[in-house]
Amino acid sequence: MGNSRFRPYESYRRNESSPLFLLDAYGLFWHLANFVAPAIGVGALSAALCKLCWRRSLTRAPWFTLAWQSSAAGLLVLVAGLILTRHDGKVVTYVALVIVCALVPWLRTIRR
Repeated sequence: MGNSRFRPYESYRRNESSPLFLLDAYGLFWHLANFVAPAIGVGALSAALCKLCWRRSLTRAPWFTLAWQSSAAGLLVLVAGLILTRHDGKVVTYVALVIVCALVPWLRTIRR
Protein backbone atom coordinates (compact mmCIF):
# COMPACT_ATOMS: atom_id res chain seq x y z
CA MET A 1 0.00 0.00 0.00
CA GLY A 2 2.81 2.39 0.73
CA ASN A 3 4.40 1.77 -2.64
CA SER A 4 3.72 4.75 -4.92
CA ARG A 5 4.51 2.94 -8.15
CA PHE A 6 0.99 1.50 -8.20
CA ARG A 7 -0.49 5.00 -7.99
CA PRO A 8 0.83 6.82 -11.06
CA TYR A 9 -1.43 9.85 -10.76
CA GLU A 10 -0.77 10.56 -7.12
CA SER A 11 2.21 12.74 -8.01
CA TYR A 12 -0.12 15.01 -10.00
CA ARG A 13 -2.45 15.69 -7.10
CA ARG A 14 -2.54 19.21 -5.85
CA ASN A 15 -0.77 19.84 -2.60
CA GLU A 16 -3.38 21.72 -0.61
CA SER A 17 -0.79 23.36 1.63
CA SER A 18 1.06 25.01 -1.28
CA PRO A 19 -0.60 28.12 -2.75
CA LEU A 20 0.66 27.50 -6.27
CA PHE A 21 0.22 24.36 -8.31
CA LEU A 22 2.74 24.02 -11.12
CA LEU A 23 2.41 21.67 -14.06
CA ASP A 24 5.21 19.81 -15.67
CA ALA A 25 5.62 19.90 -19.46
CA TYR A 26 3.55 16.75 -19.95
CA GLY A 27 0.63 18.10 -17.91
CA LEU A 28 0.81 21.48 -19.63
CA PHE A 29 0.73 19.82 -23.05
CA TRP A 30 -2.40 17.85 -22.19
CA HIS A 31 -4.14 20.85 -20.64
CA LEU A 32 -3.53 22.91 -23.78
CA ALA A 33 -4.44 20.03 -26.09
CA ASN A 34 -7.72 19.46 -24.27
CA PHE A 35 -8.45 23.19 -24.34
CA VAL A 36 -7.91 23.40 -28.12
CA ALA A 37 -9.55 20.07 -29.05
CA PRO A 38 -13.20 21.28 -29.06
CA ALA A 39 -12.36 24.16 -31.40
CA ILE A 40 -10.52 21.87 -33.83
CA GLY A 41 -13.22 19.19 -33.72
CA VAL A 42 -16.18 21.51 -34.15
CA GLY A 43 -14.33 23.52 -36.81
CA ALA A 44 -13.53 20.42 -38.85
CA LEU A 45 -17.05 19.05 -38.49
CA SER A 46 -18.71 22.33 -39.44
CA ALA A 47 -16.43 22.68 -42.47
CA ALA A 48 -17.33 19.16 -43.62
CA LEU A 49 -21.05 19.74 -43.13
CA CYS A 50 -20.93 23.09 -44.92
CA LYS A 51 -19.06 21.53 -47.85
CA LEU A 52 -21.77 18.88 -47.97
CA CYS A 53 -24.73 21.27 -47.71
CA TRP A 54 -23.45 24.15 -49.86
CA ARG A 55 -21.59 22.11 -52.44
CA ARG A 56 -22.01 24.52 -55.33
CA SER A 57 -21.22 27.77 -53.57
CA LEU A 58 -18.15 26.33 -51.80
CA THR A 59 -16.58 24.51 -54.73
CA ARG A 60 -13.58 26.83 -54.85
CA ALA A 61 -12.95 26.77 -51.10
CA PRO A 62 -10.91 23.74 -49.99
CA TRP A 63 -12.11 21.84 -46.93
CA PHE A 64 -8.85 22.46 -45.08
CA THR A 65 -9.18 26.23 -45.51
CA LEU A 66 -12.71 26.20 -44.13
CA ALA A 67 -11.63 23.94 -41.28
CA TRP A 68 -8.69 26.01 -40.11
CA GLN A 69 -10.64 29.25 -40.37
CA SER A 70 -13.51 27.80 -38.33
CA SER A 71 -11.08 26.30 -35.83
CA ALA A 72 -9.19 29.57 -35.42
CA ALA A 73 -12.43 31.47 -34.84
CA GLY A 74 -13.52 28.78 -32.39
CA LEU A 75 -10.24 29.05 -30.51
CA LEU A 76 -10.76 32.79 -30.18
CA VAL A 77 -14.22 32.11 -28.77
CA LEU A 78 -12.80 29.63 -26.24
CA VAL A 79 -10.16 32.11 -25.10
CA ALA A 80 -12.78 34.88 -24.82
CA GLY A 81 -15.04 32.56 -22.85
CA LEU A 82 -12.19 31.65 -20.53
CA ILE A 83 -11.43 35.31 -19.92
CA LEU A 84 -15.05 36.42 -19.49
CA THR A 85 -16.33 33.54 -17.36
CA ARG A 86 -13.00 32.81 -15.62
CA HIS A 87 -13.63 29.09 -16.11
CA ASP A 88 -13.12 26.60 -18.89
CA GLY A 89 -15.97 24.41 -20.08
CA LYS A 90 -18.97 26.66 -19.53
CA VAL A 91 -22.02 25.83 -21.64
CA VAL A 92 -22.30 29.43 -22.82
CA THR A 93 -18.80 29.21 -24.28
CA TYR A 94 -19.58 25.97 -26.10
CA VAL A 95 -22.81 27.39 -27.53
CA ALA A 96 -20.86 30.39 -28.84
CA LEU A 97 -18.23 27.99 -30.22
CA VAL A 98 -20.81 26.08 -32.26
CA ILE A 99 -22.43 29.27 -33.54
CA VAL A 100 -19.13 30.87 -34.60
CA CYS A 101 -17.79 27.69 -36.20
CA ALA A 102 -20.97 27.45 -38.27
CA LEU A 103 -20.96 31.14 -39.20
CA VAL A 104 -17.44 31.23 -40.65
CA PRO A 105 -18.08 28.89 -43.63
CA TRP A 106 -21.55 30.33 -44.10
CA LEU A 107 -20.08 33.81 -44.44
CA ARG A 108 -17.83 32.47 -47.17
CA THR A 109 -20.92 31.42 -49.13
CA ILE A 110 -22.46 34.88 -48.82
CA ARG A 111 -19.27 36.70 -49.73
CA ARG A 112 -18.90 35.03 -53.12
